Amino acid sequence: MIVSASYKTDIPAFYGEWFRRRLDAGYCKMRNPYGGQIYHVGLRPEDVDGFVFWTKNAGPFLDTLEEVRRRGYPFAVQYAINGYGRELEWAVVPAAKAAEHMKRIAGSFGQRAAVWRYDTIVTSSITDAGFHRANFERLARMLEGTADEVVVSFLQEYKKTRRNMDAAARLFKFTWHDPHAGEKRALLTDLSAIATSRGMALTVCTQPELLIEGVAGEARCIDAIRLSDIAGRLIGAKMRGVRPGCACYQSRDIGDYDTCPHGCVYCYAVTNRAAARQRYLRHNPDGEFLYTS
Repeated sequence: MIVSASYKTDIPAFYGEWFRRRLDAGYCKMRNPYGGQIYHVGLRPEDVDGFVFWTKNAGPFLDTLEEVRRRGYPFAVQYAINGYGRELEWAVVPAAKAAEHMKRIAGSFGQRAAVWRYDTIVTSSITDAGFHRANFERLARMLEGTADEVVVSFLQEYKKTRRNMDAAARLFKFTWHDPHAGEKRALLTDLSAIATSRGMALTVCTQPELLIEGVAGEARCIDAIRLSDIAGRLIGAKMRGVRPGCACYQSRDIGDYDTCPHGCVYCYAVTNRAAARQRYLRHNPDGEFLYTS
């Protein structure tokens, strides 16, 4: 079983101590956010084929990655570095610092161990297509040699993301919109060329309608092939995405929604930033669950 930690929250940035204690215990528990079912998730080496960590700040987790490797687990890190201003990312570490983390990960564990995510692409009066081309070039230059893939996706409008984006737009006096498919494809063409020039393949997450010539293909954020390369052995897993358009391999996610206090206004995993921060502050690192009310 591949364990995802976690596309619902940033475990490396905020819940590393809980994760380490759950490794020591050999298991954790998680609750299905839709049906409420409770699952026991084994975390012993014989239970886990590999971990996929998702983060915007690996700094607090770098020592834990060393421990994960010492215990014999293969892992990959999905590292989102967008370089946005505080209008969109209220509490994210500076891009240069995140890039240094990526370099340390690549230096210690190899270039296959980390994937750069330029995700989510937000189109607004402060982040228009010109901004994204220049910003992506700047970040790709910083990250050259640390990753062989960059995953991108455009903002997907859920009720909560529209509400949070509208609130931020009013507060910081900008406008935003969902660009038409032609605009997205034109931008992807340019971003893919930039990525290729820096030794990275550009893949698209959960938006197969945007797979155009020049793009490397669909992103598999939970990637059994990448984990097999890292482990030096075959890791078998079925392809089973978590939502329409998702091309990931099957995994078990151990996070919880509405627990990440980063404050990214485009985030689909947080309904309310203040509530997420309160949940984080009430978190029990000794608990079996990441969060219990």
